[in-house]
Amino acid sequence: MKFSRYITTLLLILSLGGLQAQKVNWMSIEQAEAASKKEPRKVIVDVYTDWCGWCKRMDQTTFSNPVIAEYINQNYYAVKLDAEQKDSITFKDHTFKFVAQGRRGYHELAAALLNGKMSYPNIVYMNEQMQVIQAVPGYQDAKSFEKIIKFFGEDHFQNISWEDYQKNFVSEL
Repeated sequence: MKFSRYITTLLLILSLGGLQAQKVNWMSIEQAEAASKKEPRKVIVDVYTDWCGWCKRMDQTTFSNPVIAEYINQNYYAVKLDAEQKDSITFKDHTFKFVAQGRRGYHELAAALLNGKMSYPNIVYMNEQMQVIQAVPGYQDAKSFEKIIKFFGEDHFQNISWEDYQKNFVSEL
């Protein structure tokens, strides 16, 4: 049964001229803040580091999934935040800076968004007023991630528990 559904989907994609490569429209937090003032949306912040292997894997698999990318682009402003970047960032009228610590250091904005729990990858979900709803640490494959982005993106978190939500969730992947 699954195989025939796969073949049907593949034939549909081929008849439409192939699978369109959908990419997440990443922006800076400053750009998301400006865009949110014009058209309020939730914000998803991918807090990563250059040396994080799981962050790179999430970019290659989860964020490159066309269903995931399309959902993010339609429902969120997507922000990439290097937790060790050296450039200052002004967000909500406050300037956040890099803090040197040992061989690496950290960015104050990353620490603020993650409430000091620095682990990567870490996805921060924010509401339309750019207030943190929740940070979700760790690598997520596309199927797991789809549940989470829809849980926050469709406001299910406001009236149903995560456990109950998962029981009735139907994936599009």
